[in-house]
Amino acid sequence: MAYENLRHFYIDGAWVAPLGTARLGVENPATEEIIAEVALGSAADADRAVAAARAAFDSFSQTPLEGRLALLEAVIAEYDARAEAFVEAISLEMGAPLSFSRDAQVWAGKTHLDSTLEAAKSFAWEESRGETRLIREAIGVCALITPWNWPMNQIACKVGPALVAGCTMVLKPSEIAPLSAMLFAEVCHAAGVPKGVFNLVNGTGPEVGARLSTHPQVDMVSFTGSTRAGVQVAQAAAPTVKRVAQELGGKSANILLPGVDIAAAVTAGVEACFGNTGQSCDAPTRMFIPREAEAVAFDAARTAAEAHVTGDPRDAATTLGPLVSAAQFEKVQGLIAKGIEEGATLLAGGLGRPEGLNRGHFVRPTVFGNVTPGMTIEREEIFGPVLSILSYDSVDEAVAMANDTVYGLAAYVQGPEAEARAVGRRLRAGQVNLNGPDWDTFAPFGGYKQSGNGREYADWGIHDFCEIKAIVGYGA
Repeated sequence: MAYENLRHFYIDGAWVAPLGTARLGVENPATEEIIAEVALGSAADADRAVAAARAAFDSFSQTPLEGRLALLEAVIAEYDARAEAFVEAISLEMGAPLSFSRDAQVWAGKTHLDSTLEAAKSFAWEESRGETRLIREAIGVCALITPWNWPMNQIACKVGPALVAGCTMVLKPSEIAPLSAMLFAEVCHAAGVPKGVFNLVNGTGPEVGARLSTHPQVDMVSFTGSTRAGVQVAQAAAPTVKRVAQELGGKSANILLPGVDIAAAVTAGVEACFGNTGQSCDAPTRMFIPREAEAVAFDAARTAAEAHVTGDPRDAATTLGPLVSAAQFEKVQGLIAKGIEEGATLLAGGLGRPEGLNRGHFVRPTVFGNVTPGMTIEREEIFGPVLSILSYDSVDEAVAMANDTVYGLAAYVQGPEAEARAVGRRLRAGQVNLNGPDWDTFAPFGGYKQSGNGREYADWGIHDFCEIKAIVGYGA
């Protein structure tokens, strides 16, 4: 990676110096050491990038589909060539164990680019309905605002469909984890993405993100992040009536039905909750178990949590890395303390760093039992390896508790097939997973309620970057 580019932005096909002098250290969360320094942009830098995207739009949006597909293929090839560089960057910037960075983080970006390419080849770009011709065409200049927790997953989910739709774009990645995004800009440059089509400006949400959201020349904002920040983006975008697609927070339920192998299901639920050190918006953080199964469930959860190895991301034995920042560490510590204070039963983990670790933003893999509706840890998104287990007396009660949340991103059900399907239909969530299925990158991903709007992945993502035009009287 060309680390000198960290103090520049990628605008109009070139690495350019920022207009201001603001800088931010990039911390390795496992060591708390500053490993690089990134330039922070201003509203004026955002304006430059939007101007470049606007100038490129008329030409690029008219590029034939075959050319856009070839461009995405070139991006994929360059991404593949730099796979190990992405593994290193993501592990350094957010603390992911190397194996997880390689097999989950970097793999996710690749998979989404591949899925988008495949979906674009069969996408209904044009169709006739009687004498009317329906055309799906690029929406325009897009602001892409992405988070730190799954950097390549979210960048790929936005850049891929924007490119094949014919949009031009400005990416503002998280300033906390910018290394992989800068590497992705190098990928786009090497792949021959025309100047102005892809632009990148680092910066904070209140500065660069806010300007992109309000900019009159931006036609769409695709945002992934917290619900609080998503509300701010939507409010900022409202006066210019631009489209806003949002993938926000979650507090996903995992219902274990009567008849399921409780020990196995609990173990699988703990693993799913703790993936990415619990820093996933769709993590199954609320587990619902039949009350009569508490003893078995609690024992299985404790065993599964205590089996995790928290430590150096470069150690092959490590299964849980650090949280991304000191702020996130303090937030999670505060919520664990709240769980204890409000009377939940601490089954595993708890406050402080794991034994033997005296630096880094590491937390103890934590499980609470006897959690009840209304407890803080049952309501708030924690974003760490913390599982809340609630007991139910009937399936109807479990469904009611699962739906009693402001969020609705994902849900999980484990149990006999017919019963699981029936419960899945009753859950108010954008994606429901039954009995641990393989990840489907062609299934729509997005939320109900305060988990957002719009959908990502494959053709569902392409739709969000298109306007639909009806030419009436076109002829059959």
